[in-house]
Amino acid sequence: MICGVDEAGRGPLAGPVLAAAVILDVSRPIIGLADSKKLSERKRERLADEIRQKALAWAVASASVEEIDRLNILQATLLAMARAVAGLAIPPAEVLVDGNRCPEVPFPVRAIIGGDATVPVISAASILAKTVRDAEMCRLHIDYPQYGLERHKGYGTAAHLAALQRYGPAPFHRLSFAPVREALQER
Repeated sequence: MICGVDEAGRGPLAGPVLAAAVILDVSRPIIGLADSKKLSERKRERLADEIRQKALAWAVASASVEEIDRLNILQATLLAMARAVAGLAIPPAEVLVDGNRCPEVPFPVRAIIGGDATVPVISAASILAKTVRDAEMCRLHIDYPQYGLERHKGYGTAAHLAALQRYGPAPFHRLSFAPVREALQER
């Protein structure tokens, strides 16, 4: 009952930070698990479906833009991770987290730098977190097409920065992030 935990969305200028917690079923292996950033969108989506079907337990949770701005991105990320672990239907024996910081959870927890690329259960969490966050950004794009969220998913690309300059920040932008704050001040 080893749980893997990873996040998606620490770096973007917009949207919540998401975290996933996964307990894989060793009797139902999933081939192709890897760091979500190294997989194509199509492969991530296919693996995310397989993870949801085969995992013993999984949960995805978030910390909102308001929580990110109030707490800071690191603390909001740890909060989302703790929420994901709390959302599991089965309590884990141990929690393995990608990175160098651990959320506060009532289970033994260990941070593994680069775990999303080397530990399959963390890779599975990475894939779920990224696919759910990407889908959320595509939903936001429907109401705010001028920002191009379906393409850059909220990251600070040239196109996103230009849209921020032109239209100013939207309610889903992180005001505590310098490029967003600067765009707001210039308006």
